[in-house]
Amino acid sequence: MAAAPGFCRDCLTEAGDGPRCTACGSPRLARHAEINQLTVSHIDCDAFFATIEKRDNPDIRDKPVIVGGAKRGVVSTACYIARINGVHSAMPMFKALKLCPEAVVVKPNHAKYSAVGREVRALMRELTPLVEPVSIDEAFLDLAGTERVHGMPPARVLARFARRVEEELGITVSVGLAPNKFLAKIASDLEKPRGFAIIGRADARDFLHDKPITIIPGIGPAARIRMEKKGIRTVGDVRRFTPREIGELYGAYGLSLWNLAHGEDNRRVKPERETKSVSAETTFNEDISDREQLEAILWTLSERVATRLKASEFAGSRITLKLKSPDFKSRTRTRTLDSPTRLAGRIFETGRELLKNEARGERFRLIGIGVEELCPIAEADPPSLLDPNLKRRIAAEAAVDKLKGKFGADAVKRGIVFKR
Repeated sequence: MAAAPGFCRDCLTEAGDGPRCTACGSPRLARHAEINQLTVSHIDCDAFFATIEKRDNPDIRDKPVIVGGAKRGVVSTACYIARINGVHSAMPMFKALKLCPEAVVVKPNHAKYSAVGREVRALMRELTPLVEPVSIDEAFLDLAGTERVHGMPPARVLARFARRVEEELGITVSVGLAPNKFLAKIASDLEKPRGFAIIGRADARDFLHDKPITIIPGIGPAARIRMEKKGIRTVGDVRRFTPREIGELYGAYGLSLWNLAHGEDNRRVKPERETKSVSAETTFNEDISDREQLEAILWTLSERVATRLKASEFAGSRITLKLKSPDFKSRTRTRTLDSPTRLAGRIFETGRELLKNEARGERFRLIGIGVEELCPIAEADPPSLLDPNLKRRIAAEAAVDKLKGKFGADAVKRGIVFKR
């Protein structure tokens, strides 16, 4: 029986019947009966933050790396060496270090990660205008109709893209190729890192049949328990119900659930996703009650939010302060500005005013600041009679941003930071 059609992911040569490429000897062959017909892809950068840190520091390239906060923070990303030891994203840092005590812990550099994310996104948009970002390090693409432009089917275009990201940016990605977004997202996670997995129309139902129900988006631990009580543990269990029966159990979501269980997903790849807010927060090593210390940290977070706003070309007019007490109770305080802003100074000043009414000797374990009611950056910080120095402040912050972009995030620091 002849092997399914395919190609070498390293040199793009047509695959033969053997386990290796006949041209370059690589074992990285992509094969599938539908490989030349599928157009929808999910691309996910591999251990994004940790991979960037390893790229920039050869001394830690072969070591387990955790990117995240200090002892009472959480893991942002763990490299694959650390993951072998059980470390994963959102895990408390103290627990991660118990599992992998030899790990190198790196403080997140979000400005750097955002810059690399933009570079990856720019390369994606060279493939197709239909790029739907999901987060800083992943996106859906639809390459339908691009074969004449690229001179090859979408699968080979994606393999060439993955190779280009490695060569030009020094990081790796995993690619999932499928007939729809649901299956493409699953496929991109199958062979990480440097993966290239394909789920076709013909094999989708068999592939999904014995998978846990939690593989379907929107089903978390609580929903899983409720569904298990009704005998639904796997995707195949959903298929025992008729659309009417599953609709009676779960309403409109039940019908979506039934379609996904059959490998069907009619969502299109949309070039833009609505971003509702931009925020940053941090958990302290020890609880803090001193307001000056809290303000110093709030300034650093306001700078981080402003950097993200500018990178995304957004501004916002609603500022939200978040605090969490030692007993894990959260409180938020919000104020709406008279005009949208992208300036760290305005974000901080508003957050500091909100903090004054909360920091009255009480201890906190977390502080955060966020901007909502977003709009295009062109609408940000219009001239104001109430702030005659606004134009000067805009120019000063732009100059600081330029210096940080050239010399690093720590090149310029405001005096308040040294109160920490």
